[in-house]
Amino acid sequence: MDKKLHTHYRHLFGPVMSRRLGRSLGIDCVPHKTCTLNCVYCECGPTTLLTMRRREYVPAAAIIAELDDMLGKSPILDVVTFAGSGEPTLHSRLGEIVAHVRAKYPGCTTALLTNGTLLHLKNVRDEIGPFDYVLPTLDAVSQDVFEKIHRPAAGVTASRIIAGLRDFAAGYRGRLWIEVFIVPGINDTGWELGLLKETLQTIRLDRVQLNTLDRPGACDWVKPATPERLREIADFLRPLPVEIIARGAPPVPSQEIAGGVDIGPKIIAALKRRPCTVDDLAAMCGKKRVEIQKALASLESAGTVVVERVGGFTFYKISAA
Repeated sequence: MDKKLHTHYRHLFGPVMSRRLGRSLGIDCVPHKTCTLNCVYCECGPTTLLTMRRREYVPAAAIIAELDDMLGKSPILDVVTFAGSGEPTLHSRLGEIVAHVRAKYPGCTTALLTNGTLLHLKNVRDEIGPFDYVLPTLDAVSQDVFEKIHRPAAGVTASRIIAGLRDFAAGYRGRLWIEVFIVPGINDTGWELGLLKETLQTIRLDRVQLNTLDRPGACDWVKPATPERLREIADFLRPLPVEIIARGAPPVPSQEIAGGVDIGPKIIAALKRRPCTVDDLAAMCGKKRVEIQKALASLESAGTVVVERVGGFTFYKISAA
C-alpha cells in the first residue's frame, strides 16, 4: 500500500477503525451535513441542508476515480463503508457506485450506514440491495419522540421509515443490523421501548445494536446513557439478537506510515468529519499516541482544534472560531 497520507482524496476518508465493522474505508457521497434528518445527537454537527431531494450531489465519476486509486493499491481493509457526514441514499447514483466496487473489486465487503428515511422508495431499496451489510437506524416509533430526536425534513415520519425497513428486509439477502440510539429521558421510557421491541420483532433483521452518545453531539443537552441503563434496555429487548456497542476496545493500529510526513493535514481532515480521540487518530494515521498528542498540542496552540470531554473520554474537534 502507498505509504503517503491520502490528503488528496475529497470523498474518501480513513481507513478508520469501526467498532462495528473493523478497518473501514469511508465514502462521503454527499456534501457535509446534507441530510434528511437533523438529529440532536449527530457527531457531525447540525444539518446545514435538510432535504429529501435525491440528486448527484457529488459527481459519481469523481468518487469512482478516488476508489479506483485507493483500492488499486490493495489496502488492508475489512470493509468499504458508505457513510460520512450526511445521508448516503440522497445520492442519486449510489447504486452505480456500489455496483462498480462489487464488479471491479469482488473481494471487497461493502456496507451502508443509513437513517432509513428513503427506504420507502422502491428504487432506493433496489439500489442498496447489493450491499453486504446495511446498517439503518430506528430510534423511535412514536412520532412525537421521533421528531424530538431527529427534527426531520418535511414529510418524514417514523411510520414510513418502519414500513420501508420492513419492505427492504423482506427481500434483502445481506446482513441487516439495526441501530437503536438511546437518548436518556426521550426514547428510553417503558412505553417507547415497548413500541420499539414490538416493531423490531416484525422486521427480518440479523442484529439490534444499542448505542448512545460517546462523542460531542449536535445539541449540548444530549447526555449518554449509563452502561447499567444500556444493559437494562438490552435485557428488555431480548430475545431479539441485541448487543451493546461499547467504546473502550483497544484500537487496531493501521499500517505504519513512513516517518517524516506531517500528520497535521490528516488529523484536520478527520476532525472536519467528526470529533476523535487520540486513539481514534492513532489507529487512523498509523502513528503512536505520543506522535498524535504532539501534533494535537501544536494544532491546539494554533487555535485549530479544541478539546471536549464526553462520557469520560477526551475528544478533539475543529475550532468553531
